[in-house]
Amino acid sequence: MAEPDNGLNALDQAILQLEAEHWKYRGAKESAIRQRLGLSPVNYYQRLNALIDRDDAARFAPILISRLRRARQR
Repeated sequence: MAEPDNGLNALDQAILQLEAEHWKYRGAKESAIRQRLGLSPVNYYQRLNALIDRDDAARFAPILISRLRRARQR
C-alpha cells in the first residue's frame, strides 16, 4: 500500500528532517547540507524559510514548524 501524498517532495522532507537534528558545531550542519542534500547553505535556508509558511510542512513536522515560526518572529 502506498503512503499518502503529504504534498512535500523528497527534498522538502529531507530539509525538514535535517533541520530537526541537533548540531553541536555550525560547520557540521553546513557540511551535512552539502553532502546529504547537494545544496548550498544559502539555498537550504531559502527553501527552509519557504517551507515554514506551508501548511503541508506543518502537517509533516508540526513541532519543528511551530518552533521555526516562533524563532522567525523574534
